[in-house]
Amino acid sequence: MNKKSKIYIAGHTGFVGGSLYRMLTKNYKNISVYTRAELDLTEPQRVLEVFEKKKFDYVFMCAAKCGGLQANLEDPYGFLLTNLEIQNSLIEASIKTKVKKVLFLGSSCIYPKDFKQPLKEEYLFQAPVEPTNEGYALAKIAGLKLCEYANRLYGKEFHGDIYKTKFVSLMPCNVYGAGDDFDLHNSHVMAALIRKFVDAKKNDLPKVAVWGDGTSRREFLYVEDLADAMVWSIKNLDKTERFLNVGTGFDVSIKDLVALIIKKTGYSGTIEFDTSKPTGMKKKCLDVSKINNLGWKAKTELESGIEKTIEYYRGLNE
Repeated sequence: MNKKSKIYIAGHTGFVGGSLYRMLTKNYKNISVYTRAELDLTEPQRVLEVFEKKKFDYVFMCAAKCGGLQANLEDPYGFLLTNLEIQNSLIEASIKTKVKKVLFLGSSCIYPKDFKQPLKEEYLFQAPVEPTNEGYALAKIAGLKLCEYANRLYGKEFHGDIYKTKFVSLMPCNVYGAGDDFDLHNSHVMAALIRKFVDAKKNDLPKVAVWGDGTSRREFLYVEDLADAMVWSIKNLDKTERFLNVGTGFDVSIKDLVALIIKKTGYSGTIEFDTSKPTGMKKKCLDVSKINNLGWKAKTELESGIEKTIEYYRGLNE
């Protein structure tokens, strides 16, 4: 990837895509982005037309229908269908127009529920996924496998032409940071907790409710680190056979995470753990040894990332 490369970021208005866009525009000028109104990624023919016209060299697939636990429980059909449509459109258009390299993002929800830890790439399919986000997980698994199968076909006849596109697939852990969705209906755990405690501090609320008993453990990756991993991977990896985990390799209990957020927000009220609410997998931490051994490591410490995210959320409400 060089200064003249034609780059397309699908999903630049989203959380991860926005961070990637801000990072890439510092050094690359030939970047194409489209709003949903300009290009509906669930319409494959329209996507193909744009790709044929622009002749992209590199494509970053950040677009997806995303949401937290509650949103996934309420609409598994929509999470599965919409993400399949987006992925299929972008992957097919990339192949047909001979994009040099495509980066696809998976999700840690693809892994088996309450399985051996840390989670290795080889654990995919070894047991059922967590049912609370099954629709989203199935879509991401399908996308990862499409990219894997496409890479196996490299150099062979494909639809009457020579296949040239290479796919790099990354599987990040829970991502958080500036630009996250803080809507309590759609947000993931970090954004939801930061909003609850910042608002509680500001409004002097006597207590804050937290879903679950606080014992579930999660690994968190600051969004700028993920954007850095994406750019690094496009530049340094020829392709991936399956996919690579991306994270810090360290997890934290929700109870300890709450304590960190309380420390950073200065909240002094009561914490109420609501055990009637679902908590998802009990533990989810990735084995990131493969990508670390290849040369990439996360840089942002959890406390520092939380501070930045709290500052960002407070800025939204000033």
